[in-house]
Amino acid sequence: MRLLHQFLSRFFLSGCSDYNPLKVRRACRSKAQARLAFAENTLPYAQGRTFINPYSAFKFSQQHGFPLVIKPNVGGFSRGAYFPIENKTQLLAASIGVKKWWPNSIIEEYLLGKNYRVVVTKFGIMSVLRRYPPFVLGDGVQSIRALIDAENTTRQKMKLAPVTQEIPKNLAIKKHLKGQGMNFSTIPKVNQKVYLHHKISLKLGSSIEVIDKVKLTDNNKQDLIKILNFFDANILGIDVICKQGIEVDFNAQQCIFLELNSRPFLKMHDNPRYGNKPKDLDDFYHKLNQLEVIDNEKY
Repeated sequence: MRLLHQFLSRFFLSGCSDYNPLKVRRACRSKAQARLAFAENTLPYAQGRTFINPYSAFKFSQQHGFPLVIKPNVGGFSRGAYFPIENKTQLLAASIGVKKWWPNSIIEEYLLGKNYRVVVTKFGIMSVLRRYPPFVLGDGVQSIRALIDAENTTRQKMKLAPVTQEIPKNLAIKKHLKGQGMNFSTIPKVNQKVYLHHKISLKLGSSIEVIDKVKLTDNNKQDLIKILNFFDANILGIDVICKQGIEVDFNAQQCIFLELNSRPFLKMHDNPRYGNKPKDLDDFYHKLNQLEVIDNEKY
């Protein structure tokens, strides 16, 4: 089992934190387990189900309609995720393609909104991050190719690598632009935000913004801490999409809780593309490093 843990840690969890005991990691390892926890705590989540046979995914689409998202039942960083799925052709491709990542898969309703990762610890809210797919902002003069180059130059000057990577000009980006009737030579209008892909993926140049924790409402804070205590965890990364934003109570807007991360990736907090590093971040690291976790080498 130790060899399995080492393999999974190296290829799927490289650079992730490790502050929770084995029982916590096992209790919230899969997305299906997370959905059960959200339901138990009366928190909004996307209706979904696990499936092995793609036929089950088609039955789900008949019941709930589109748009949908399909993703591996285990994993992170948007690996193997397909969204938004808006028709049966995309559904077939996604339900087959997802199997190369994990045999058991998840299909869920999809919500277009603001994507957040909130890191909650037994010492309080560590950080609130908003996550963006790769994008450029038009100036009415430069092409998308030039805007990507300018953004990458900014990232180099900020020394964001290797966590926040440069935006590639690859086939995936080209294909996504084509779907919007654009290409690398297109000149966007002033302040036109052009999304270069729909996925929040580090290798595609996604970025994060540190949000001031004071914007988190008291009710939202209590809901997040409730999840942490439900698992008796030391730390959790909680992913949630909000239609309006984290500054509005979850129960006062359309939102869905996505998943839980018992080994959240924390390096992105130190040097974000947007916003400032939380002033008390080092204090949280110090407290977390004082914890005694004796079975974190097991899987």
